Amino acid sequence: MKTSKRGVVLGAILVSSTILSASAVFAEGISGDVVKIGVMNDQSGPYADNGGPGTVEAARMAIEDFGGEVNGKKIELVIADDQNKPDIGAAIAQKWVDEEGVDAIVGGSASSIAIAIQKMMAEKKKPYMLAGTASSALTNDACSPMGMQWVLDTYSLAKGVIKSMLAEGNDTYYFITVDYAFGKTWQADATRFIEDGGGKVLGSVLHPLNNNDFSSYLLQAQASGAKVIVLANSGSDFANAVKQAQEFGIQAGGQKVVALGLQINQVHGIGLDAVKGMSLVTPGYWDLNDETRAFADRFKKRFRDRIPNETMSGTYSAITHYLKAVKETGTDEGEAVVAKMHEMPINDFQMKDVKIRADGQVMRPMYAVTVKAPDQVKQPYDYYTVTATIPAEDVWRPASESSCPLLKTQ
Repeated sequence: MKTSKRGVVLGAILVSSTILSASAVFAEGISGDVVKIGVMNDQSGPYADNGGPGTVEAARMAIEDFGGEVNGKKIELVIADDQNKPDIGAAIAQKWVDEEGVDAIVGGSASSIAIAIQKMMAEKKKPYMLAGTASSALTNDACSPMGMQWVLDTYSLAKGVIKSMLAEGNDTYYFITVDYAFGKTWQADATRFIEDGGGKVLGSVLHPLNNNDFSSYLLQAQASGAKVIVLANSGSDFANAVKQAQEFGIQAGGQKVVALGLQINQVHGIGLDAVKGMSLVTPGYWDLNDETRAFADRFKKRFRDRIPNETMSGTYSAITHYLKAVKETGTDEGEAVVAKMHEMPINDFQMKDVKIRADGQVMRPMYAVTVKAPDQVKQPYDYYTVTATIPAEDVWRPASESSCPLLKTQ
């Protein structure tokens, strides 16, 4: 078939137009010509040391390591202190998304705040990455197609700790639990593992968030005669409780005080004398290998001579994986980015070929560790002896036990 010069010209124009159109679509894929990420957590209250400014520094590192831009568009970081108040946290998140063009949020404080924000982010179709918030409801009955649990939860931590305690013959328990969704979910998860393993819960008591005096709660726990006193709390509450338990001589009297969750910054702040010998599970440790040590060294030089804890490392990982997905899809449209985040395995300094399950659970391995005694420490933050690597399928809630409808449709 013979083609005229006019046809060739028209064809060239059409091809050129198509290329220009495709380029325009790609350029318009980044809303507002900026990828805006919000980091929201407790910046000044009882959980600030677990996350707070340290997560902000980790987020900055992730953005800088990515080059400060994605697909030619600037990456911008915004920060908020939710003050551990659900109404404040939800209002900030709503304003960020509706008025300020925030494309994704990394959150890490009170579970009551996270549950409210995760629901809102699902409605807005924006990615919500959890780095530090621990309620297992967030990947169970309160799961979301836009939510992802990056670091830890009450199910995995309780399962690892309680199974370890039961294996040592500890069959009676008493809970001191922080009085909101996080603590109550943690106690419920742990109670199930205790009872399934043949143990018994002798009692429990609730305490308010950001509490200073644990004397009455500890005396009740001591009087119960339970072999194990379980602290279902975190942050400054945990620190106060474990220090006062040591002052009352509870451990010296033969009862064990255990943490369902303990991050390495808390070990540092409390001191090894109070927590030495404690068994726990953790999603990561700075001294696992050369890559984790290199990251920790970089972070330490930037942030108060401190090692990154689990929440800070998780924040870096979540933002890095999110930005990789934005780059691959060429857009910051939430559903497309989350789909790509699920499709791509996570590969960074602490995780290799880890997938995100349909309920948003990052299927990472966990590590069983024991806190060292002071005379075993060879360098700053050399606090853990790693006793086992726990495969993901052995520590996270099995799909068969989940109430999340996203797993039922697979």
